[in-house]
Amino acid sequence: MAKEIPVYMFTGFLESGKTTFIKQTLIGQNFNEGDRALLIVCEEGVEEYDAAELAAHNIMLEVIEDAEDMTTELFMKYQKEYKPELVLIEYNGTWKLQSLFDLRVPAGWTVVQIVANIDASTFESYLNNMRAMMMEQVNMANLVIFNRCTEETKRGEYRRIIKANNRMATIIFEKEDGSTEFENSDDDLPYRLDSDVIEIEDDDFGIFYIDASDNPDKYEGKKIHYKGMVYKPRNYGKTAFVPGRHAMTCCVEDIAFVGFKCISDMAAMLKDRQWVEVTGTIKKEYYKEFKGEAPVIYAEKIVPASKPKEEVVLFN
Repeated sequence: MAKEIPVYMFTGFLESGKTTFIKQTLIGQNFNEGDRALLIVCEEGVEEYDAAELAAHNIMLEVIEDAEDMTTELFMKYQKEYKPELVLIEYNGTWKLQSLFDLRVPAGWTVVQIVANIDASTFESYLNNMRAMMMEQVNMANLVIFNRCTEETKRGEYRRIIKANNRMATIIFEKEDGSTEFENSDDDLPYRLDSDVIEIEDDDFGIFYIDASDNPDKYEGKKIHYKGMVYKPRNYGKTAFVPGRHAMTCCVEDIAFVGFKCISDMAAMLKDRQWVEVTGTIKKEYYKEFKGEAPVIYAEKIVPASKPKEEVVLFN
């Protein structure tokens, strides 16, 4: 059986900070600890590598200029020539990630982490113009790093967009001075968690869904009121349904229905796709849809409602 060779991938558009991050990690922190490492670069930006400096740290450098050149045969050649104990790939942000994963790679090569680097100052522009391409990088990432953050960076909004597409990703916001922060304040939320009844406006349902999914503890015991469309899964029986919304994650093709289980004796009388207003108390319980603990709403009041102006919600 071939020895495992860990592969670390770094994605992001040109000037997103990939090269700087890799140099700081490889050389600044001696990431490879002297092991023979192969760095494959698929995009050369303003920041460049010093091949001699890399070689001094036992890191070999190869550059792939065109996506068509990225082949199984090329990777096999690299393996035979360098016999790396560690592989790092700085991927081109405009190349489809799936193209790389579709290739047969040398025995033992195992992707252990994918890091998506995002320039916070250009995130919205790329999101508006190249959303599908941006989200492909995010969807597969274990770690998402927003760099060049300022006080104006919309941390809460950006975090929710990432979490809507990849709930398991760890998100880091890196300030211009290099310091980092992991968490967001509840001040980012458009509603107050200390209200007697948390009122979720129609446009804010996506924000509520992401925050409550990620932080069920802080919603435990809270009373909530919002409008949702009825969905009745067959396995929920007569006392449960989901009052949720259709939400767009990546693009129009990726619209999905999201929401939390709601317990109510009225569930049997409700019809699929009916709009209702729900007032209830949130409890944290295990259920398989979330593969863990998540909010469950115990309804105290359910009344018919008209559909909202915009039926599809976003996560910002």
